[in-house]
Amino acid sequence: MNVVRHSVAVLAAGTVVLGATVPAFAASPSASLPDGLYGTSDPKYDGVWRQSLALLAQDTVGVKPAAKAVDWLAGQQCANGAFAPFRADTAKACDAKLMVDTNSTGAAVQALAALGGHESVTGKAVSWLKSVQNKDGGWGYAPGGASDANSTSVVIGALTAVGEKPDQVLKDGKSPYDALLKLALPCAGDGSGAFAFQPDKKGELSANADASAAAVVGALGKGLAGDSPKPTGTPPTCKKATGREQAAQNGAAYLVKALAKDKHLTSTLPGAEPQPDYGNTADAVLALATAGHGDKAADAMRWLEANSGAWAKQAGPAAYAQLILAARAETADYNDFGGQDLVELLNATGPKPAALPTAGAYPGKASESAGSSAAKKASEKDSGLGVWWIVGVGLVAGIGLGFLLSGRNKRRQP
Repeated sequence: MNVVRHSVAVLAAGTVVLGATVPAFAASPSASLPDGLYGTSDPKYDGVWRQSLALLAQDTVGVKPAAKAVDWLAGQQCANGAFAPFRADTAKACDAKLMVDTNSTGAAVQALAALGGHESVTGKAVSWLKSVQNKDGGWGYAPGGASDANSTSVVIGALTAVGEKPDQVLKDGKSPYDALLKLALPCAGDGSGAFAFQPDKKGELSANADASAAAVVGALGKGLAGDSPKPTGTPPTCKKATGREQAAQNGAAYLVKALAKDKHLTSTLPGAEPQPDYGNTADAVLALATAGHGDKAADAMRWLEANSGAWAKQAGPAAYAQLILAARAETADYNDFGGQDLVELLNATGPKPAALPTAGAYPGKASESAGSSAAKKASEKDSGLGVWWIVGVGLVAGIGLGFLLSGRNKRRQP
């Protein structure tokens, strides 16, 4: 899940003229950006999301973020506990016109819980998330929206992060895991074992690789950082799912097949040429590693190492964070990722970290402030052009498609 997905989601929920071309959106002048924020592109649609991923990724590799970066994120919360994608004026109370969402809220909870010391903020946020739980046990992107696999999985990660047991968070007797199981495809026909984002208008399910990656992690009770257990040593196979663990293994089996041909996932939006999907591929790697099949994600990880540099430079901090989290789950070297130090590059997109690890996978460098000159140049080019190109394609394709309504990009995958 990254800045592209979140930007598409927020735009999809607003008023859009279908068929209109969306121009490249220039980055806001650095002087107008909030102090402590990661990235240089306009934060209107993804500020909380990219900040949360950046802080979470830094924490997982032992970097202590700057206090002002953490304070900025905590300060984005509304009085009712929810988070919007971005609040320019936090002195102004949130009102009914402000679009809050489960993805921004769930991501913020996971980051702040990992960092510690923000129990009041995370507690209020989780209370709000519980208050907007759907009767099927899941969540949609916006409060009251139909449950989808991605949003439900983000909230599961938030619940787990604060010590809640997702199977005990019930609405009308249904848990978040029940909602995910309703979106799992059987082990027969197209998309065997996959998860759908949402049922279509006819109530039918279609395989979606991004939703599958999210749901595998969510069904295992994990969050955006995933996990890196020892590989099982046996390939995942699809079997009749009587519970969430088998459903997760079925989803993993689907992802192995989806990655087999090209070693990456491909975006297939109508009206656009198929393009490698770096963010969804990183999600799939993290999901397979979390399900105990990191060995089956090794080729995709190597593909990302060789090909994701330009995409990450253009997309900014959320992309670097995604790659770090995937590499960590896969036990790949995020300090030498295709010749780039992902942690150094991420650090360079925000305020100077309070502390770097003195030992371990990411050694501190006495001469380092916020990253190397190369990393700083990468940060300066965080213009958001790649984001808006994909947003434009998505809008031309038609906002009515249900898979555009989540915090992730709901592009159907092979």
